[in-house]
Amino acid sequence: MGPSCRSSAGAMWSAGRGRAAGPAFVGLLLTLLVPGSGAAKTGAGLVTCGSVLKLFNTQHRVRLHSHDIKYGSGSGQQSVTGVEASDDANSYWRIRGGSEGGCPRGFPVRCGQAVRLTHVLTGKNLHTHHFPSPLSNNQEVSAFGEDGEGDDLDLWTVRCSGQHWEREAAVRFQHVGTSVFLSVTGEQYGSPIRGQHEVHGMSSANTHNTWKAMEGIFIKPSVDPSAGHDEL
Repeated sequence: MGPSCRSSAGAMWSAGRGRAAGPAFVGLLLTLLVPGSGAAKTGAGLVTCGSVLKLFNTQHRVRLHSHDIKYGSGSGQQSVTGVEASDDANSYWRIRGGSEGGCPRGFPVRCGQAVRLTHVLTGKNLHTHHFPSPLSNNQEVSAFGEDGEGDDLDLWTVRCSGQHWEREAAVRFQHVGTSVFLSVTGEQYGSPIRGQHEVHGMSSANTHNTWKAMEGIFIKPSVDPSAGHDEL
């Protein structure tokens, strides 16, 4: 069993003591204020590599979220949840390529492309593995790694219709290593994160695993969109 799959006993939750990426987030906010920065907040277009955004589950109307609170069961890694609030800074994720690259800044994300989703404030990657999720007993989804570097279980394939991930379109994220889809089914936690929804992996594509790009900093495309597509 690799380092990403260590189990942890104890209470349901534990507060983490990891290093937050506060300065990085401040830098992103400054980017919005600098004319000609190459970032755009509104308008239709494509999701590009390097963009920072919030992901909205269209069925349960929550945003993908993480925080420096660890699961007290399963892997013991940093928890990932869904929240209704639209203004929570812990819901920002950066679109990145795999450990070998493949997602240069400003390149449109292709349907069928594998990406990493890095949590901006803690520097951990969206991750899943063969642990049961705490509430629904589906597959646990966590945040893993340090400063954006984790392992090969951090890769998710963008499933969408057409050639590229469009900001107005619903997409799915299918895990490269285990084939599950990033999902929400409505289960809610109690204290200390009361009302937040469980996020987990499901084996089938359905209404619980469709997501849409919402608030964010979208890097303007630096190249013409290329060919290639996959189906939602």
